[in-house]
Amino acid sequence: MSEGTNISRERIIALSHEHVDVIPYDPEWPKRYQEEEDLLLRSLPMDLVQRIVHIGSTAVPGLSAKPIIDVQVEVSSLERVRREVVPIMEDLGHEYIWRPTMGERAPFYAWFIRRNAKGDRTHHVHMVEPDGASEDRVLFRDHLRAHSEIAAKYETLKQDLAERFPDDRTAYTKGKTEFIMDVVHKAREGR
Repeated sequence: MSEGTNISRERIIALSHEHVDVIPYDPEWPKRYQEEEDLLLRSLPMDLVQRIVHIGSTAVPGLSAKPIIDVQVEVSSLERVRREVVPIMEDLGHEYIWRPTMGERAPFYAWFIRRNAKGDRTHHVHMVEPDGASEDRVLFRDHLRAHSEIAAKYETLKQDLAERFPDDRTAYTKGKTEFIMDVVHKAREGR
């Protein structure tokens, strides 16, 4: 990771080897999302924030997931996030990482990890400038919400990957990529 973050290679490796645990849907997840959104709305410069949405599997009722609330914050300027928001988020207890959207290359975005008292991840806040990828994450979520049979296939895939790669988040994530891209493609076509 470059582009202005001081995070070490060792830290990146440690993050990628944290345990992957897919658990049954928790009806508290929407509430936990709303609490995080409320915190962000109270804390962030509102002229910077364009939209805040709950993404990822915890945003799909009934879907098993890693118990981490994914929040996408669309902002008008990632440069302002790096200057103004990083200190705010760190004061709120979030770890900051400047990371690539896909693989190891640009485009980059600001990623914040929040943990509970035991050190377990509870929230991922993804701050992005709106683009096709940010829209695709919402489209994917909405498609899973509307198509329970596709959500069930995704759940089975995630459970299999979590069993195969319990301590390799990179392999777990890569294993979902083709499925996600296929669903997004079908959703764009209205299927």
